[in-house]
Amino acid sequence: MTELTWQRRHVISLADFTPNDYETVLQTAVSFLEVLSRRNKKVPTLQSKVVANLFFESSTRTRNSFELAAKRLSADTLNFAPGTSSLSKGETILDTARTFLAMGTDIMVIRHQSAGVPLAIARDMDALSGKVAILNAGDGKHEHPSQALLDLLTLCMYLNPKTPTAKDLKGKKVAIVGDILHSRVARSNLWSLLTNGADVHLAAPPTLLPPEFAEYGAKIHYSLDPALEDADFVMTLRLQMERMGQFLIPSLREYHAKYGITRDRLAKCAPNVQVLHPGPVNRGVEISSDLMDDPRLSLIDKQVTNGVAIRMSLLYLLGTAI
Repeated sequence: MTELTWQRRHVISLADFTPNDYETVLQTAVSFLEVLSRRNKKVPTLQSKVVANLFFESSTRTRNSFELAAKRLSADTLNFAPGTSSLSKGETILDTARTFLAMGTDIMVIRHQSAGVPLAIARDMDALSGKVAILNAGDGKHEHPSQALLDLLTLCMYLNPKTPTAKDLKGKKVAIVGDILHSRVARSNLWSLLTNGADVHLAAPPTLLPPEFAEYGAKIHYSLDPALEDADFVMTLRLQMERMGQFLIPSLREYHAKYGITRDRLAKCAPNVQVLHPGPVNRGVEISSDLMDDPRLSLIDKQVTNGVAIRMSLLYLLGTAI
């Protein structure tokens, strides 16, 4: 087996991740899953390191997952909430980051509603010190690397529970269905899945699926059936109504009728098909409620569990590379 190495200072995008990068994150996460199964779930790996969670945009799963991951690694954590910060007094985002740098922060986990903010902070931190790692926890419609990596781990563990590897995805058909236009999760998953040899199909109404996604190597469908045919996995995405500035779908009822994932529709997929969703879920819109709660068909709960291990992996790799 090729020796796994890690040379990244920041994780901003998966667009330039190599197969080695994916495998390193994956295998490190698998080792942390073993740690999380123990009675004592903490390890001293990042003891004395400071992880700052700078979430300029609301989040539940991602923010809490990163905080728990940092604490499991014994790091000290700082949490930022824009509503009670000096941003309301006119402070800039970069000045906020510089304040956390002055406090001795080693890793900054950044979420922002605008694309490019984590990269801008990374460049500023590099110019100031070169000793702070930046981890993109979701920026606008750009990317969400840790979500795609936990999805990768979830898929590979389903295919090969004992010794999961990114190579297990080669040739597997993955259908991504939903609001692809606004989805940073879809963009990061495209890089991850295509780099590791998956056959990726995108399905959505034309208003939510720009044709340029075909340039990345995915197959585009404006009706659901061709995307689902013989699919090994179906990843459905939330309709991001808060990002829609215009009427892009006639109604939620019509969307579900044409693109909602149900048991009947899964009959077109491969016999052992599994369903994923990055959350939060609009039950009865993107996916039927009974399907979401069926452990025989749904990997959604496993995605949440694997999220802590993946984020431990990323924090560990960045923290030990500083």
